[in-house]
Amino acid sequence: MKHLGFLTAVCIAALALAPSAASAQQKTFFVAGYGGSFEKTIRDDVIPAFEKAHGVKVEYVAGNSTDTLAKLQAQKGNQQIDVAIVDDGPMYQAIQLGFCGKIEGLPADLYEAARYKDNHAVGIGLVATGLMYNTKVFAEKGWAPPTSWNDLKDPKYKNQLVIPPINNTYGLYALLMLARMNGGSEANVDAGFRIFKNDVNPNVLAYEPSPGKMTELFQSGQAVLAVWGSGRVQSFANTGFPVDFVYPKEGAATLVTSACAITKPNASPLASAFIKSLLEPNMQLLMLKEYGYGPVLKSVVVPSDLGKMAPIADRAAKLYTADWTIINDKREEWTKRWNREVER
Repeated sequence: MKHLGFLTAVCIAALALAPSAASAQQKTFFVAGYGGSFEKTIRDDVIPAFEKAHGVKVEYVAGNSTDTLAKLQAQKGNQQIDVAIVDDGPMYQAIQLGFCGKIEGLPADLYEAARYKDNHAVGIGLVATGLMYNTKVFAEKGWAPPTSWNDLKDPKYKNQLVIPPINNTYGLYALLMLARMNGGSEANVDAGFRIFKNDVNPNVLAYEPSPGKMTELFQSGQAVLAVWGSGRVQSFANTGFPVDFVYPKEGAATLVTSACAITKPNASPLASAFIKSLLEPNMQLLMLKEYGYGPVLKSVVVPSDLGKMAPIADRAAKLYTADWTIINDKREEWTKRWNREVER
């Protein structure tokens, strides 16, 4: 993991100044969020400073968004988790199910895309869902970089394509984009299912939800093209592996990485503080560098050497925002259909 030097130091100093009296009684603080490179960023650059500032032990529970939502549902009435970090779709479900309390003192200059009704959650980073490809393999084969969601159907990628399943937001967005491009919408995804079943499936090596496994499939040379998020691709590229991210010409879908403070009888007073530490401008730049997140604060000035893949400026303005009210109502039905028709 690379560090931002003075940015990290400034962020740690800011956290050290935060009030910690209320936290003295709390011995363990539980944060549930993504695994992979995101987990490493949080463990290396957020948790140590937060533990020192507040005299608390932070336990990080890694899992994808649906895993975390399932944990919240399983622990209903006896919640262990204090802060949940999930994609925007599952976050809307968590709020609807009453798991998220109001976050106090959020910054005034948040982008609207990062705001949730009544501050029951907040976006901590903007991610684009698009295409990742192995630049070295493409150059060796004389292939032009992908430019379209339709490239998922190109037979030259047979058994070399990896897509997360639709219980993962990235896979879900691939289904929605193919549906939208062919006359559909969130209310009618039949075209997306048809194209996946008939045209995309023959190219798929694996429907893989694990970030670690995704990178392994690329490192082993088995996969050369994938549907993934700009943040994941940036983190992978930061390791020196030859990958790049593509914003398809038909549009890339917005994924808002979001956080909420879990409501429960013994709700931690540190939950809002932990979330707001992720919104500090220096931490926003750190997550941009290490994880490719587009900042959610209007006041953050992005240095010219950062944000190569992130949805910032014009790229952010052109992102497609899905209607999660419709999606969450249909998601269980779609997942059953996916398992029946596509990923068999």
